[in-house]
Amino acid sequence: MISVTDLRAGTIYEENGNLLQVLSYEHIKMGRGSANIKVKVKNVRSGSTTEKSFINGAKVNDVQVFKKDLQYLYKDLENVYFMNPTTFEQVAVSLKTVGNDVYYLKEGESSNISFLGDEALSVNLPPKMVFTVLETAPGVKGNSATNVFKDATLENGQIVKVPLFIKIGDKVKVDTRTGAYSEKAQ
Repeated sequence: MISVTDLRAGTIYEENGNLLQVLSYEHIKMGRGSANIKVKVKNVRSGSTTEKSFINGAKVNDVQVFKKDLQYLYKDLENVYFMNPTTFEQVAVSLKTVGNDVYYLKEGESSNISFLGDEALSVNLPPKMVFTVLETAPGVKGNSATNVFKDATLENGQIVKVPLFIKIGDKVKVDTRTGAYSEKAQ
């Protein structure tokens, strides 16, 4: 058992036979009463998200999850394939498990994957990743001070709103949690 005050973003626990991953954590203390813990969780297997509220001192079932760094190889219509770089063993992870994170996987790059036994639960991406702009409208000199954005197609096929000064061939950092432009990469 694990105390709800120890739940943090990324923690996986079990409740009523469901594996839940914490997306956000909030500790609320009002007046003289006891504190409440509010967490936004995602069902690892179905992908649905809900909000849960616990009283301070409550406990949830802990799950022993281990993580492996695996190299991304390729994807097909049903699975994404990774390889263990030391044993060369291939691991197939369903596209349903990976979800929209599949757009951020780059061939040959290492990814951190959470496992429960032999079942892959999630792909843990870094918070920001760098991508090259393949297509966008041309920038105009002097457009760097405004808060106006334009569409840009990245090397992973994703369309992101970027500032007007970004041009084709520039490298940009994208927040993998929201899919939004973060900054121009050096």
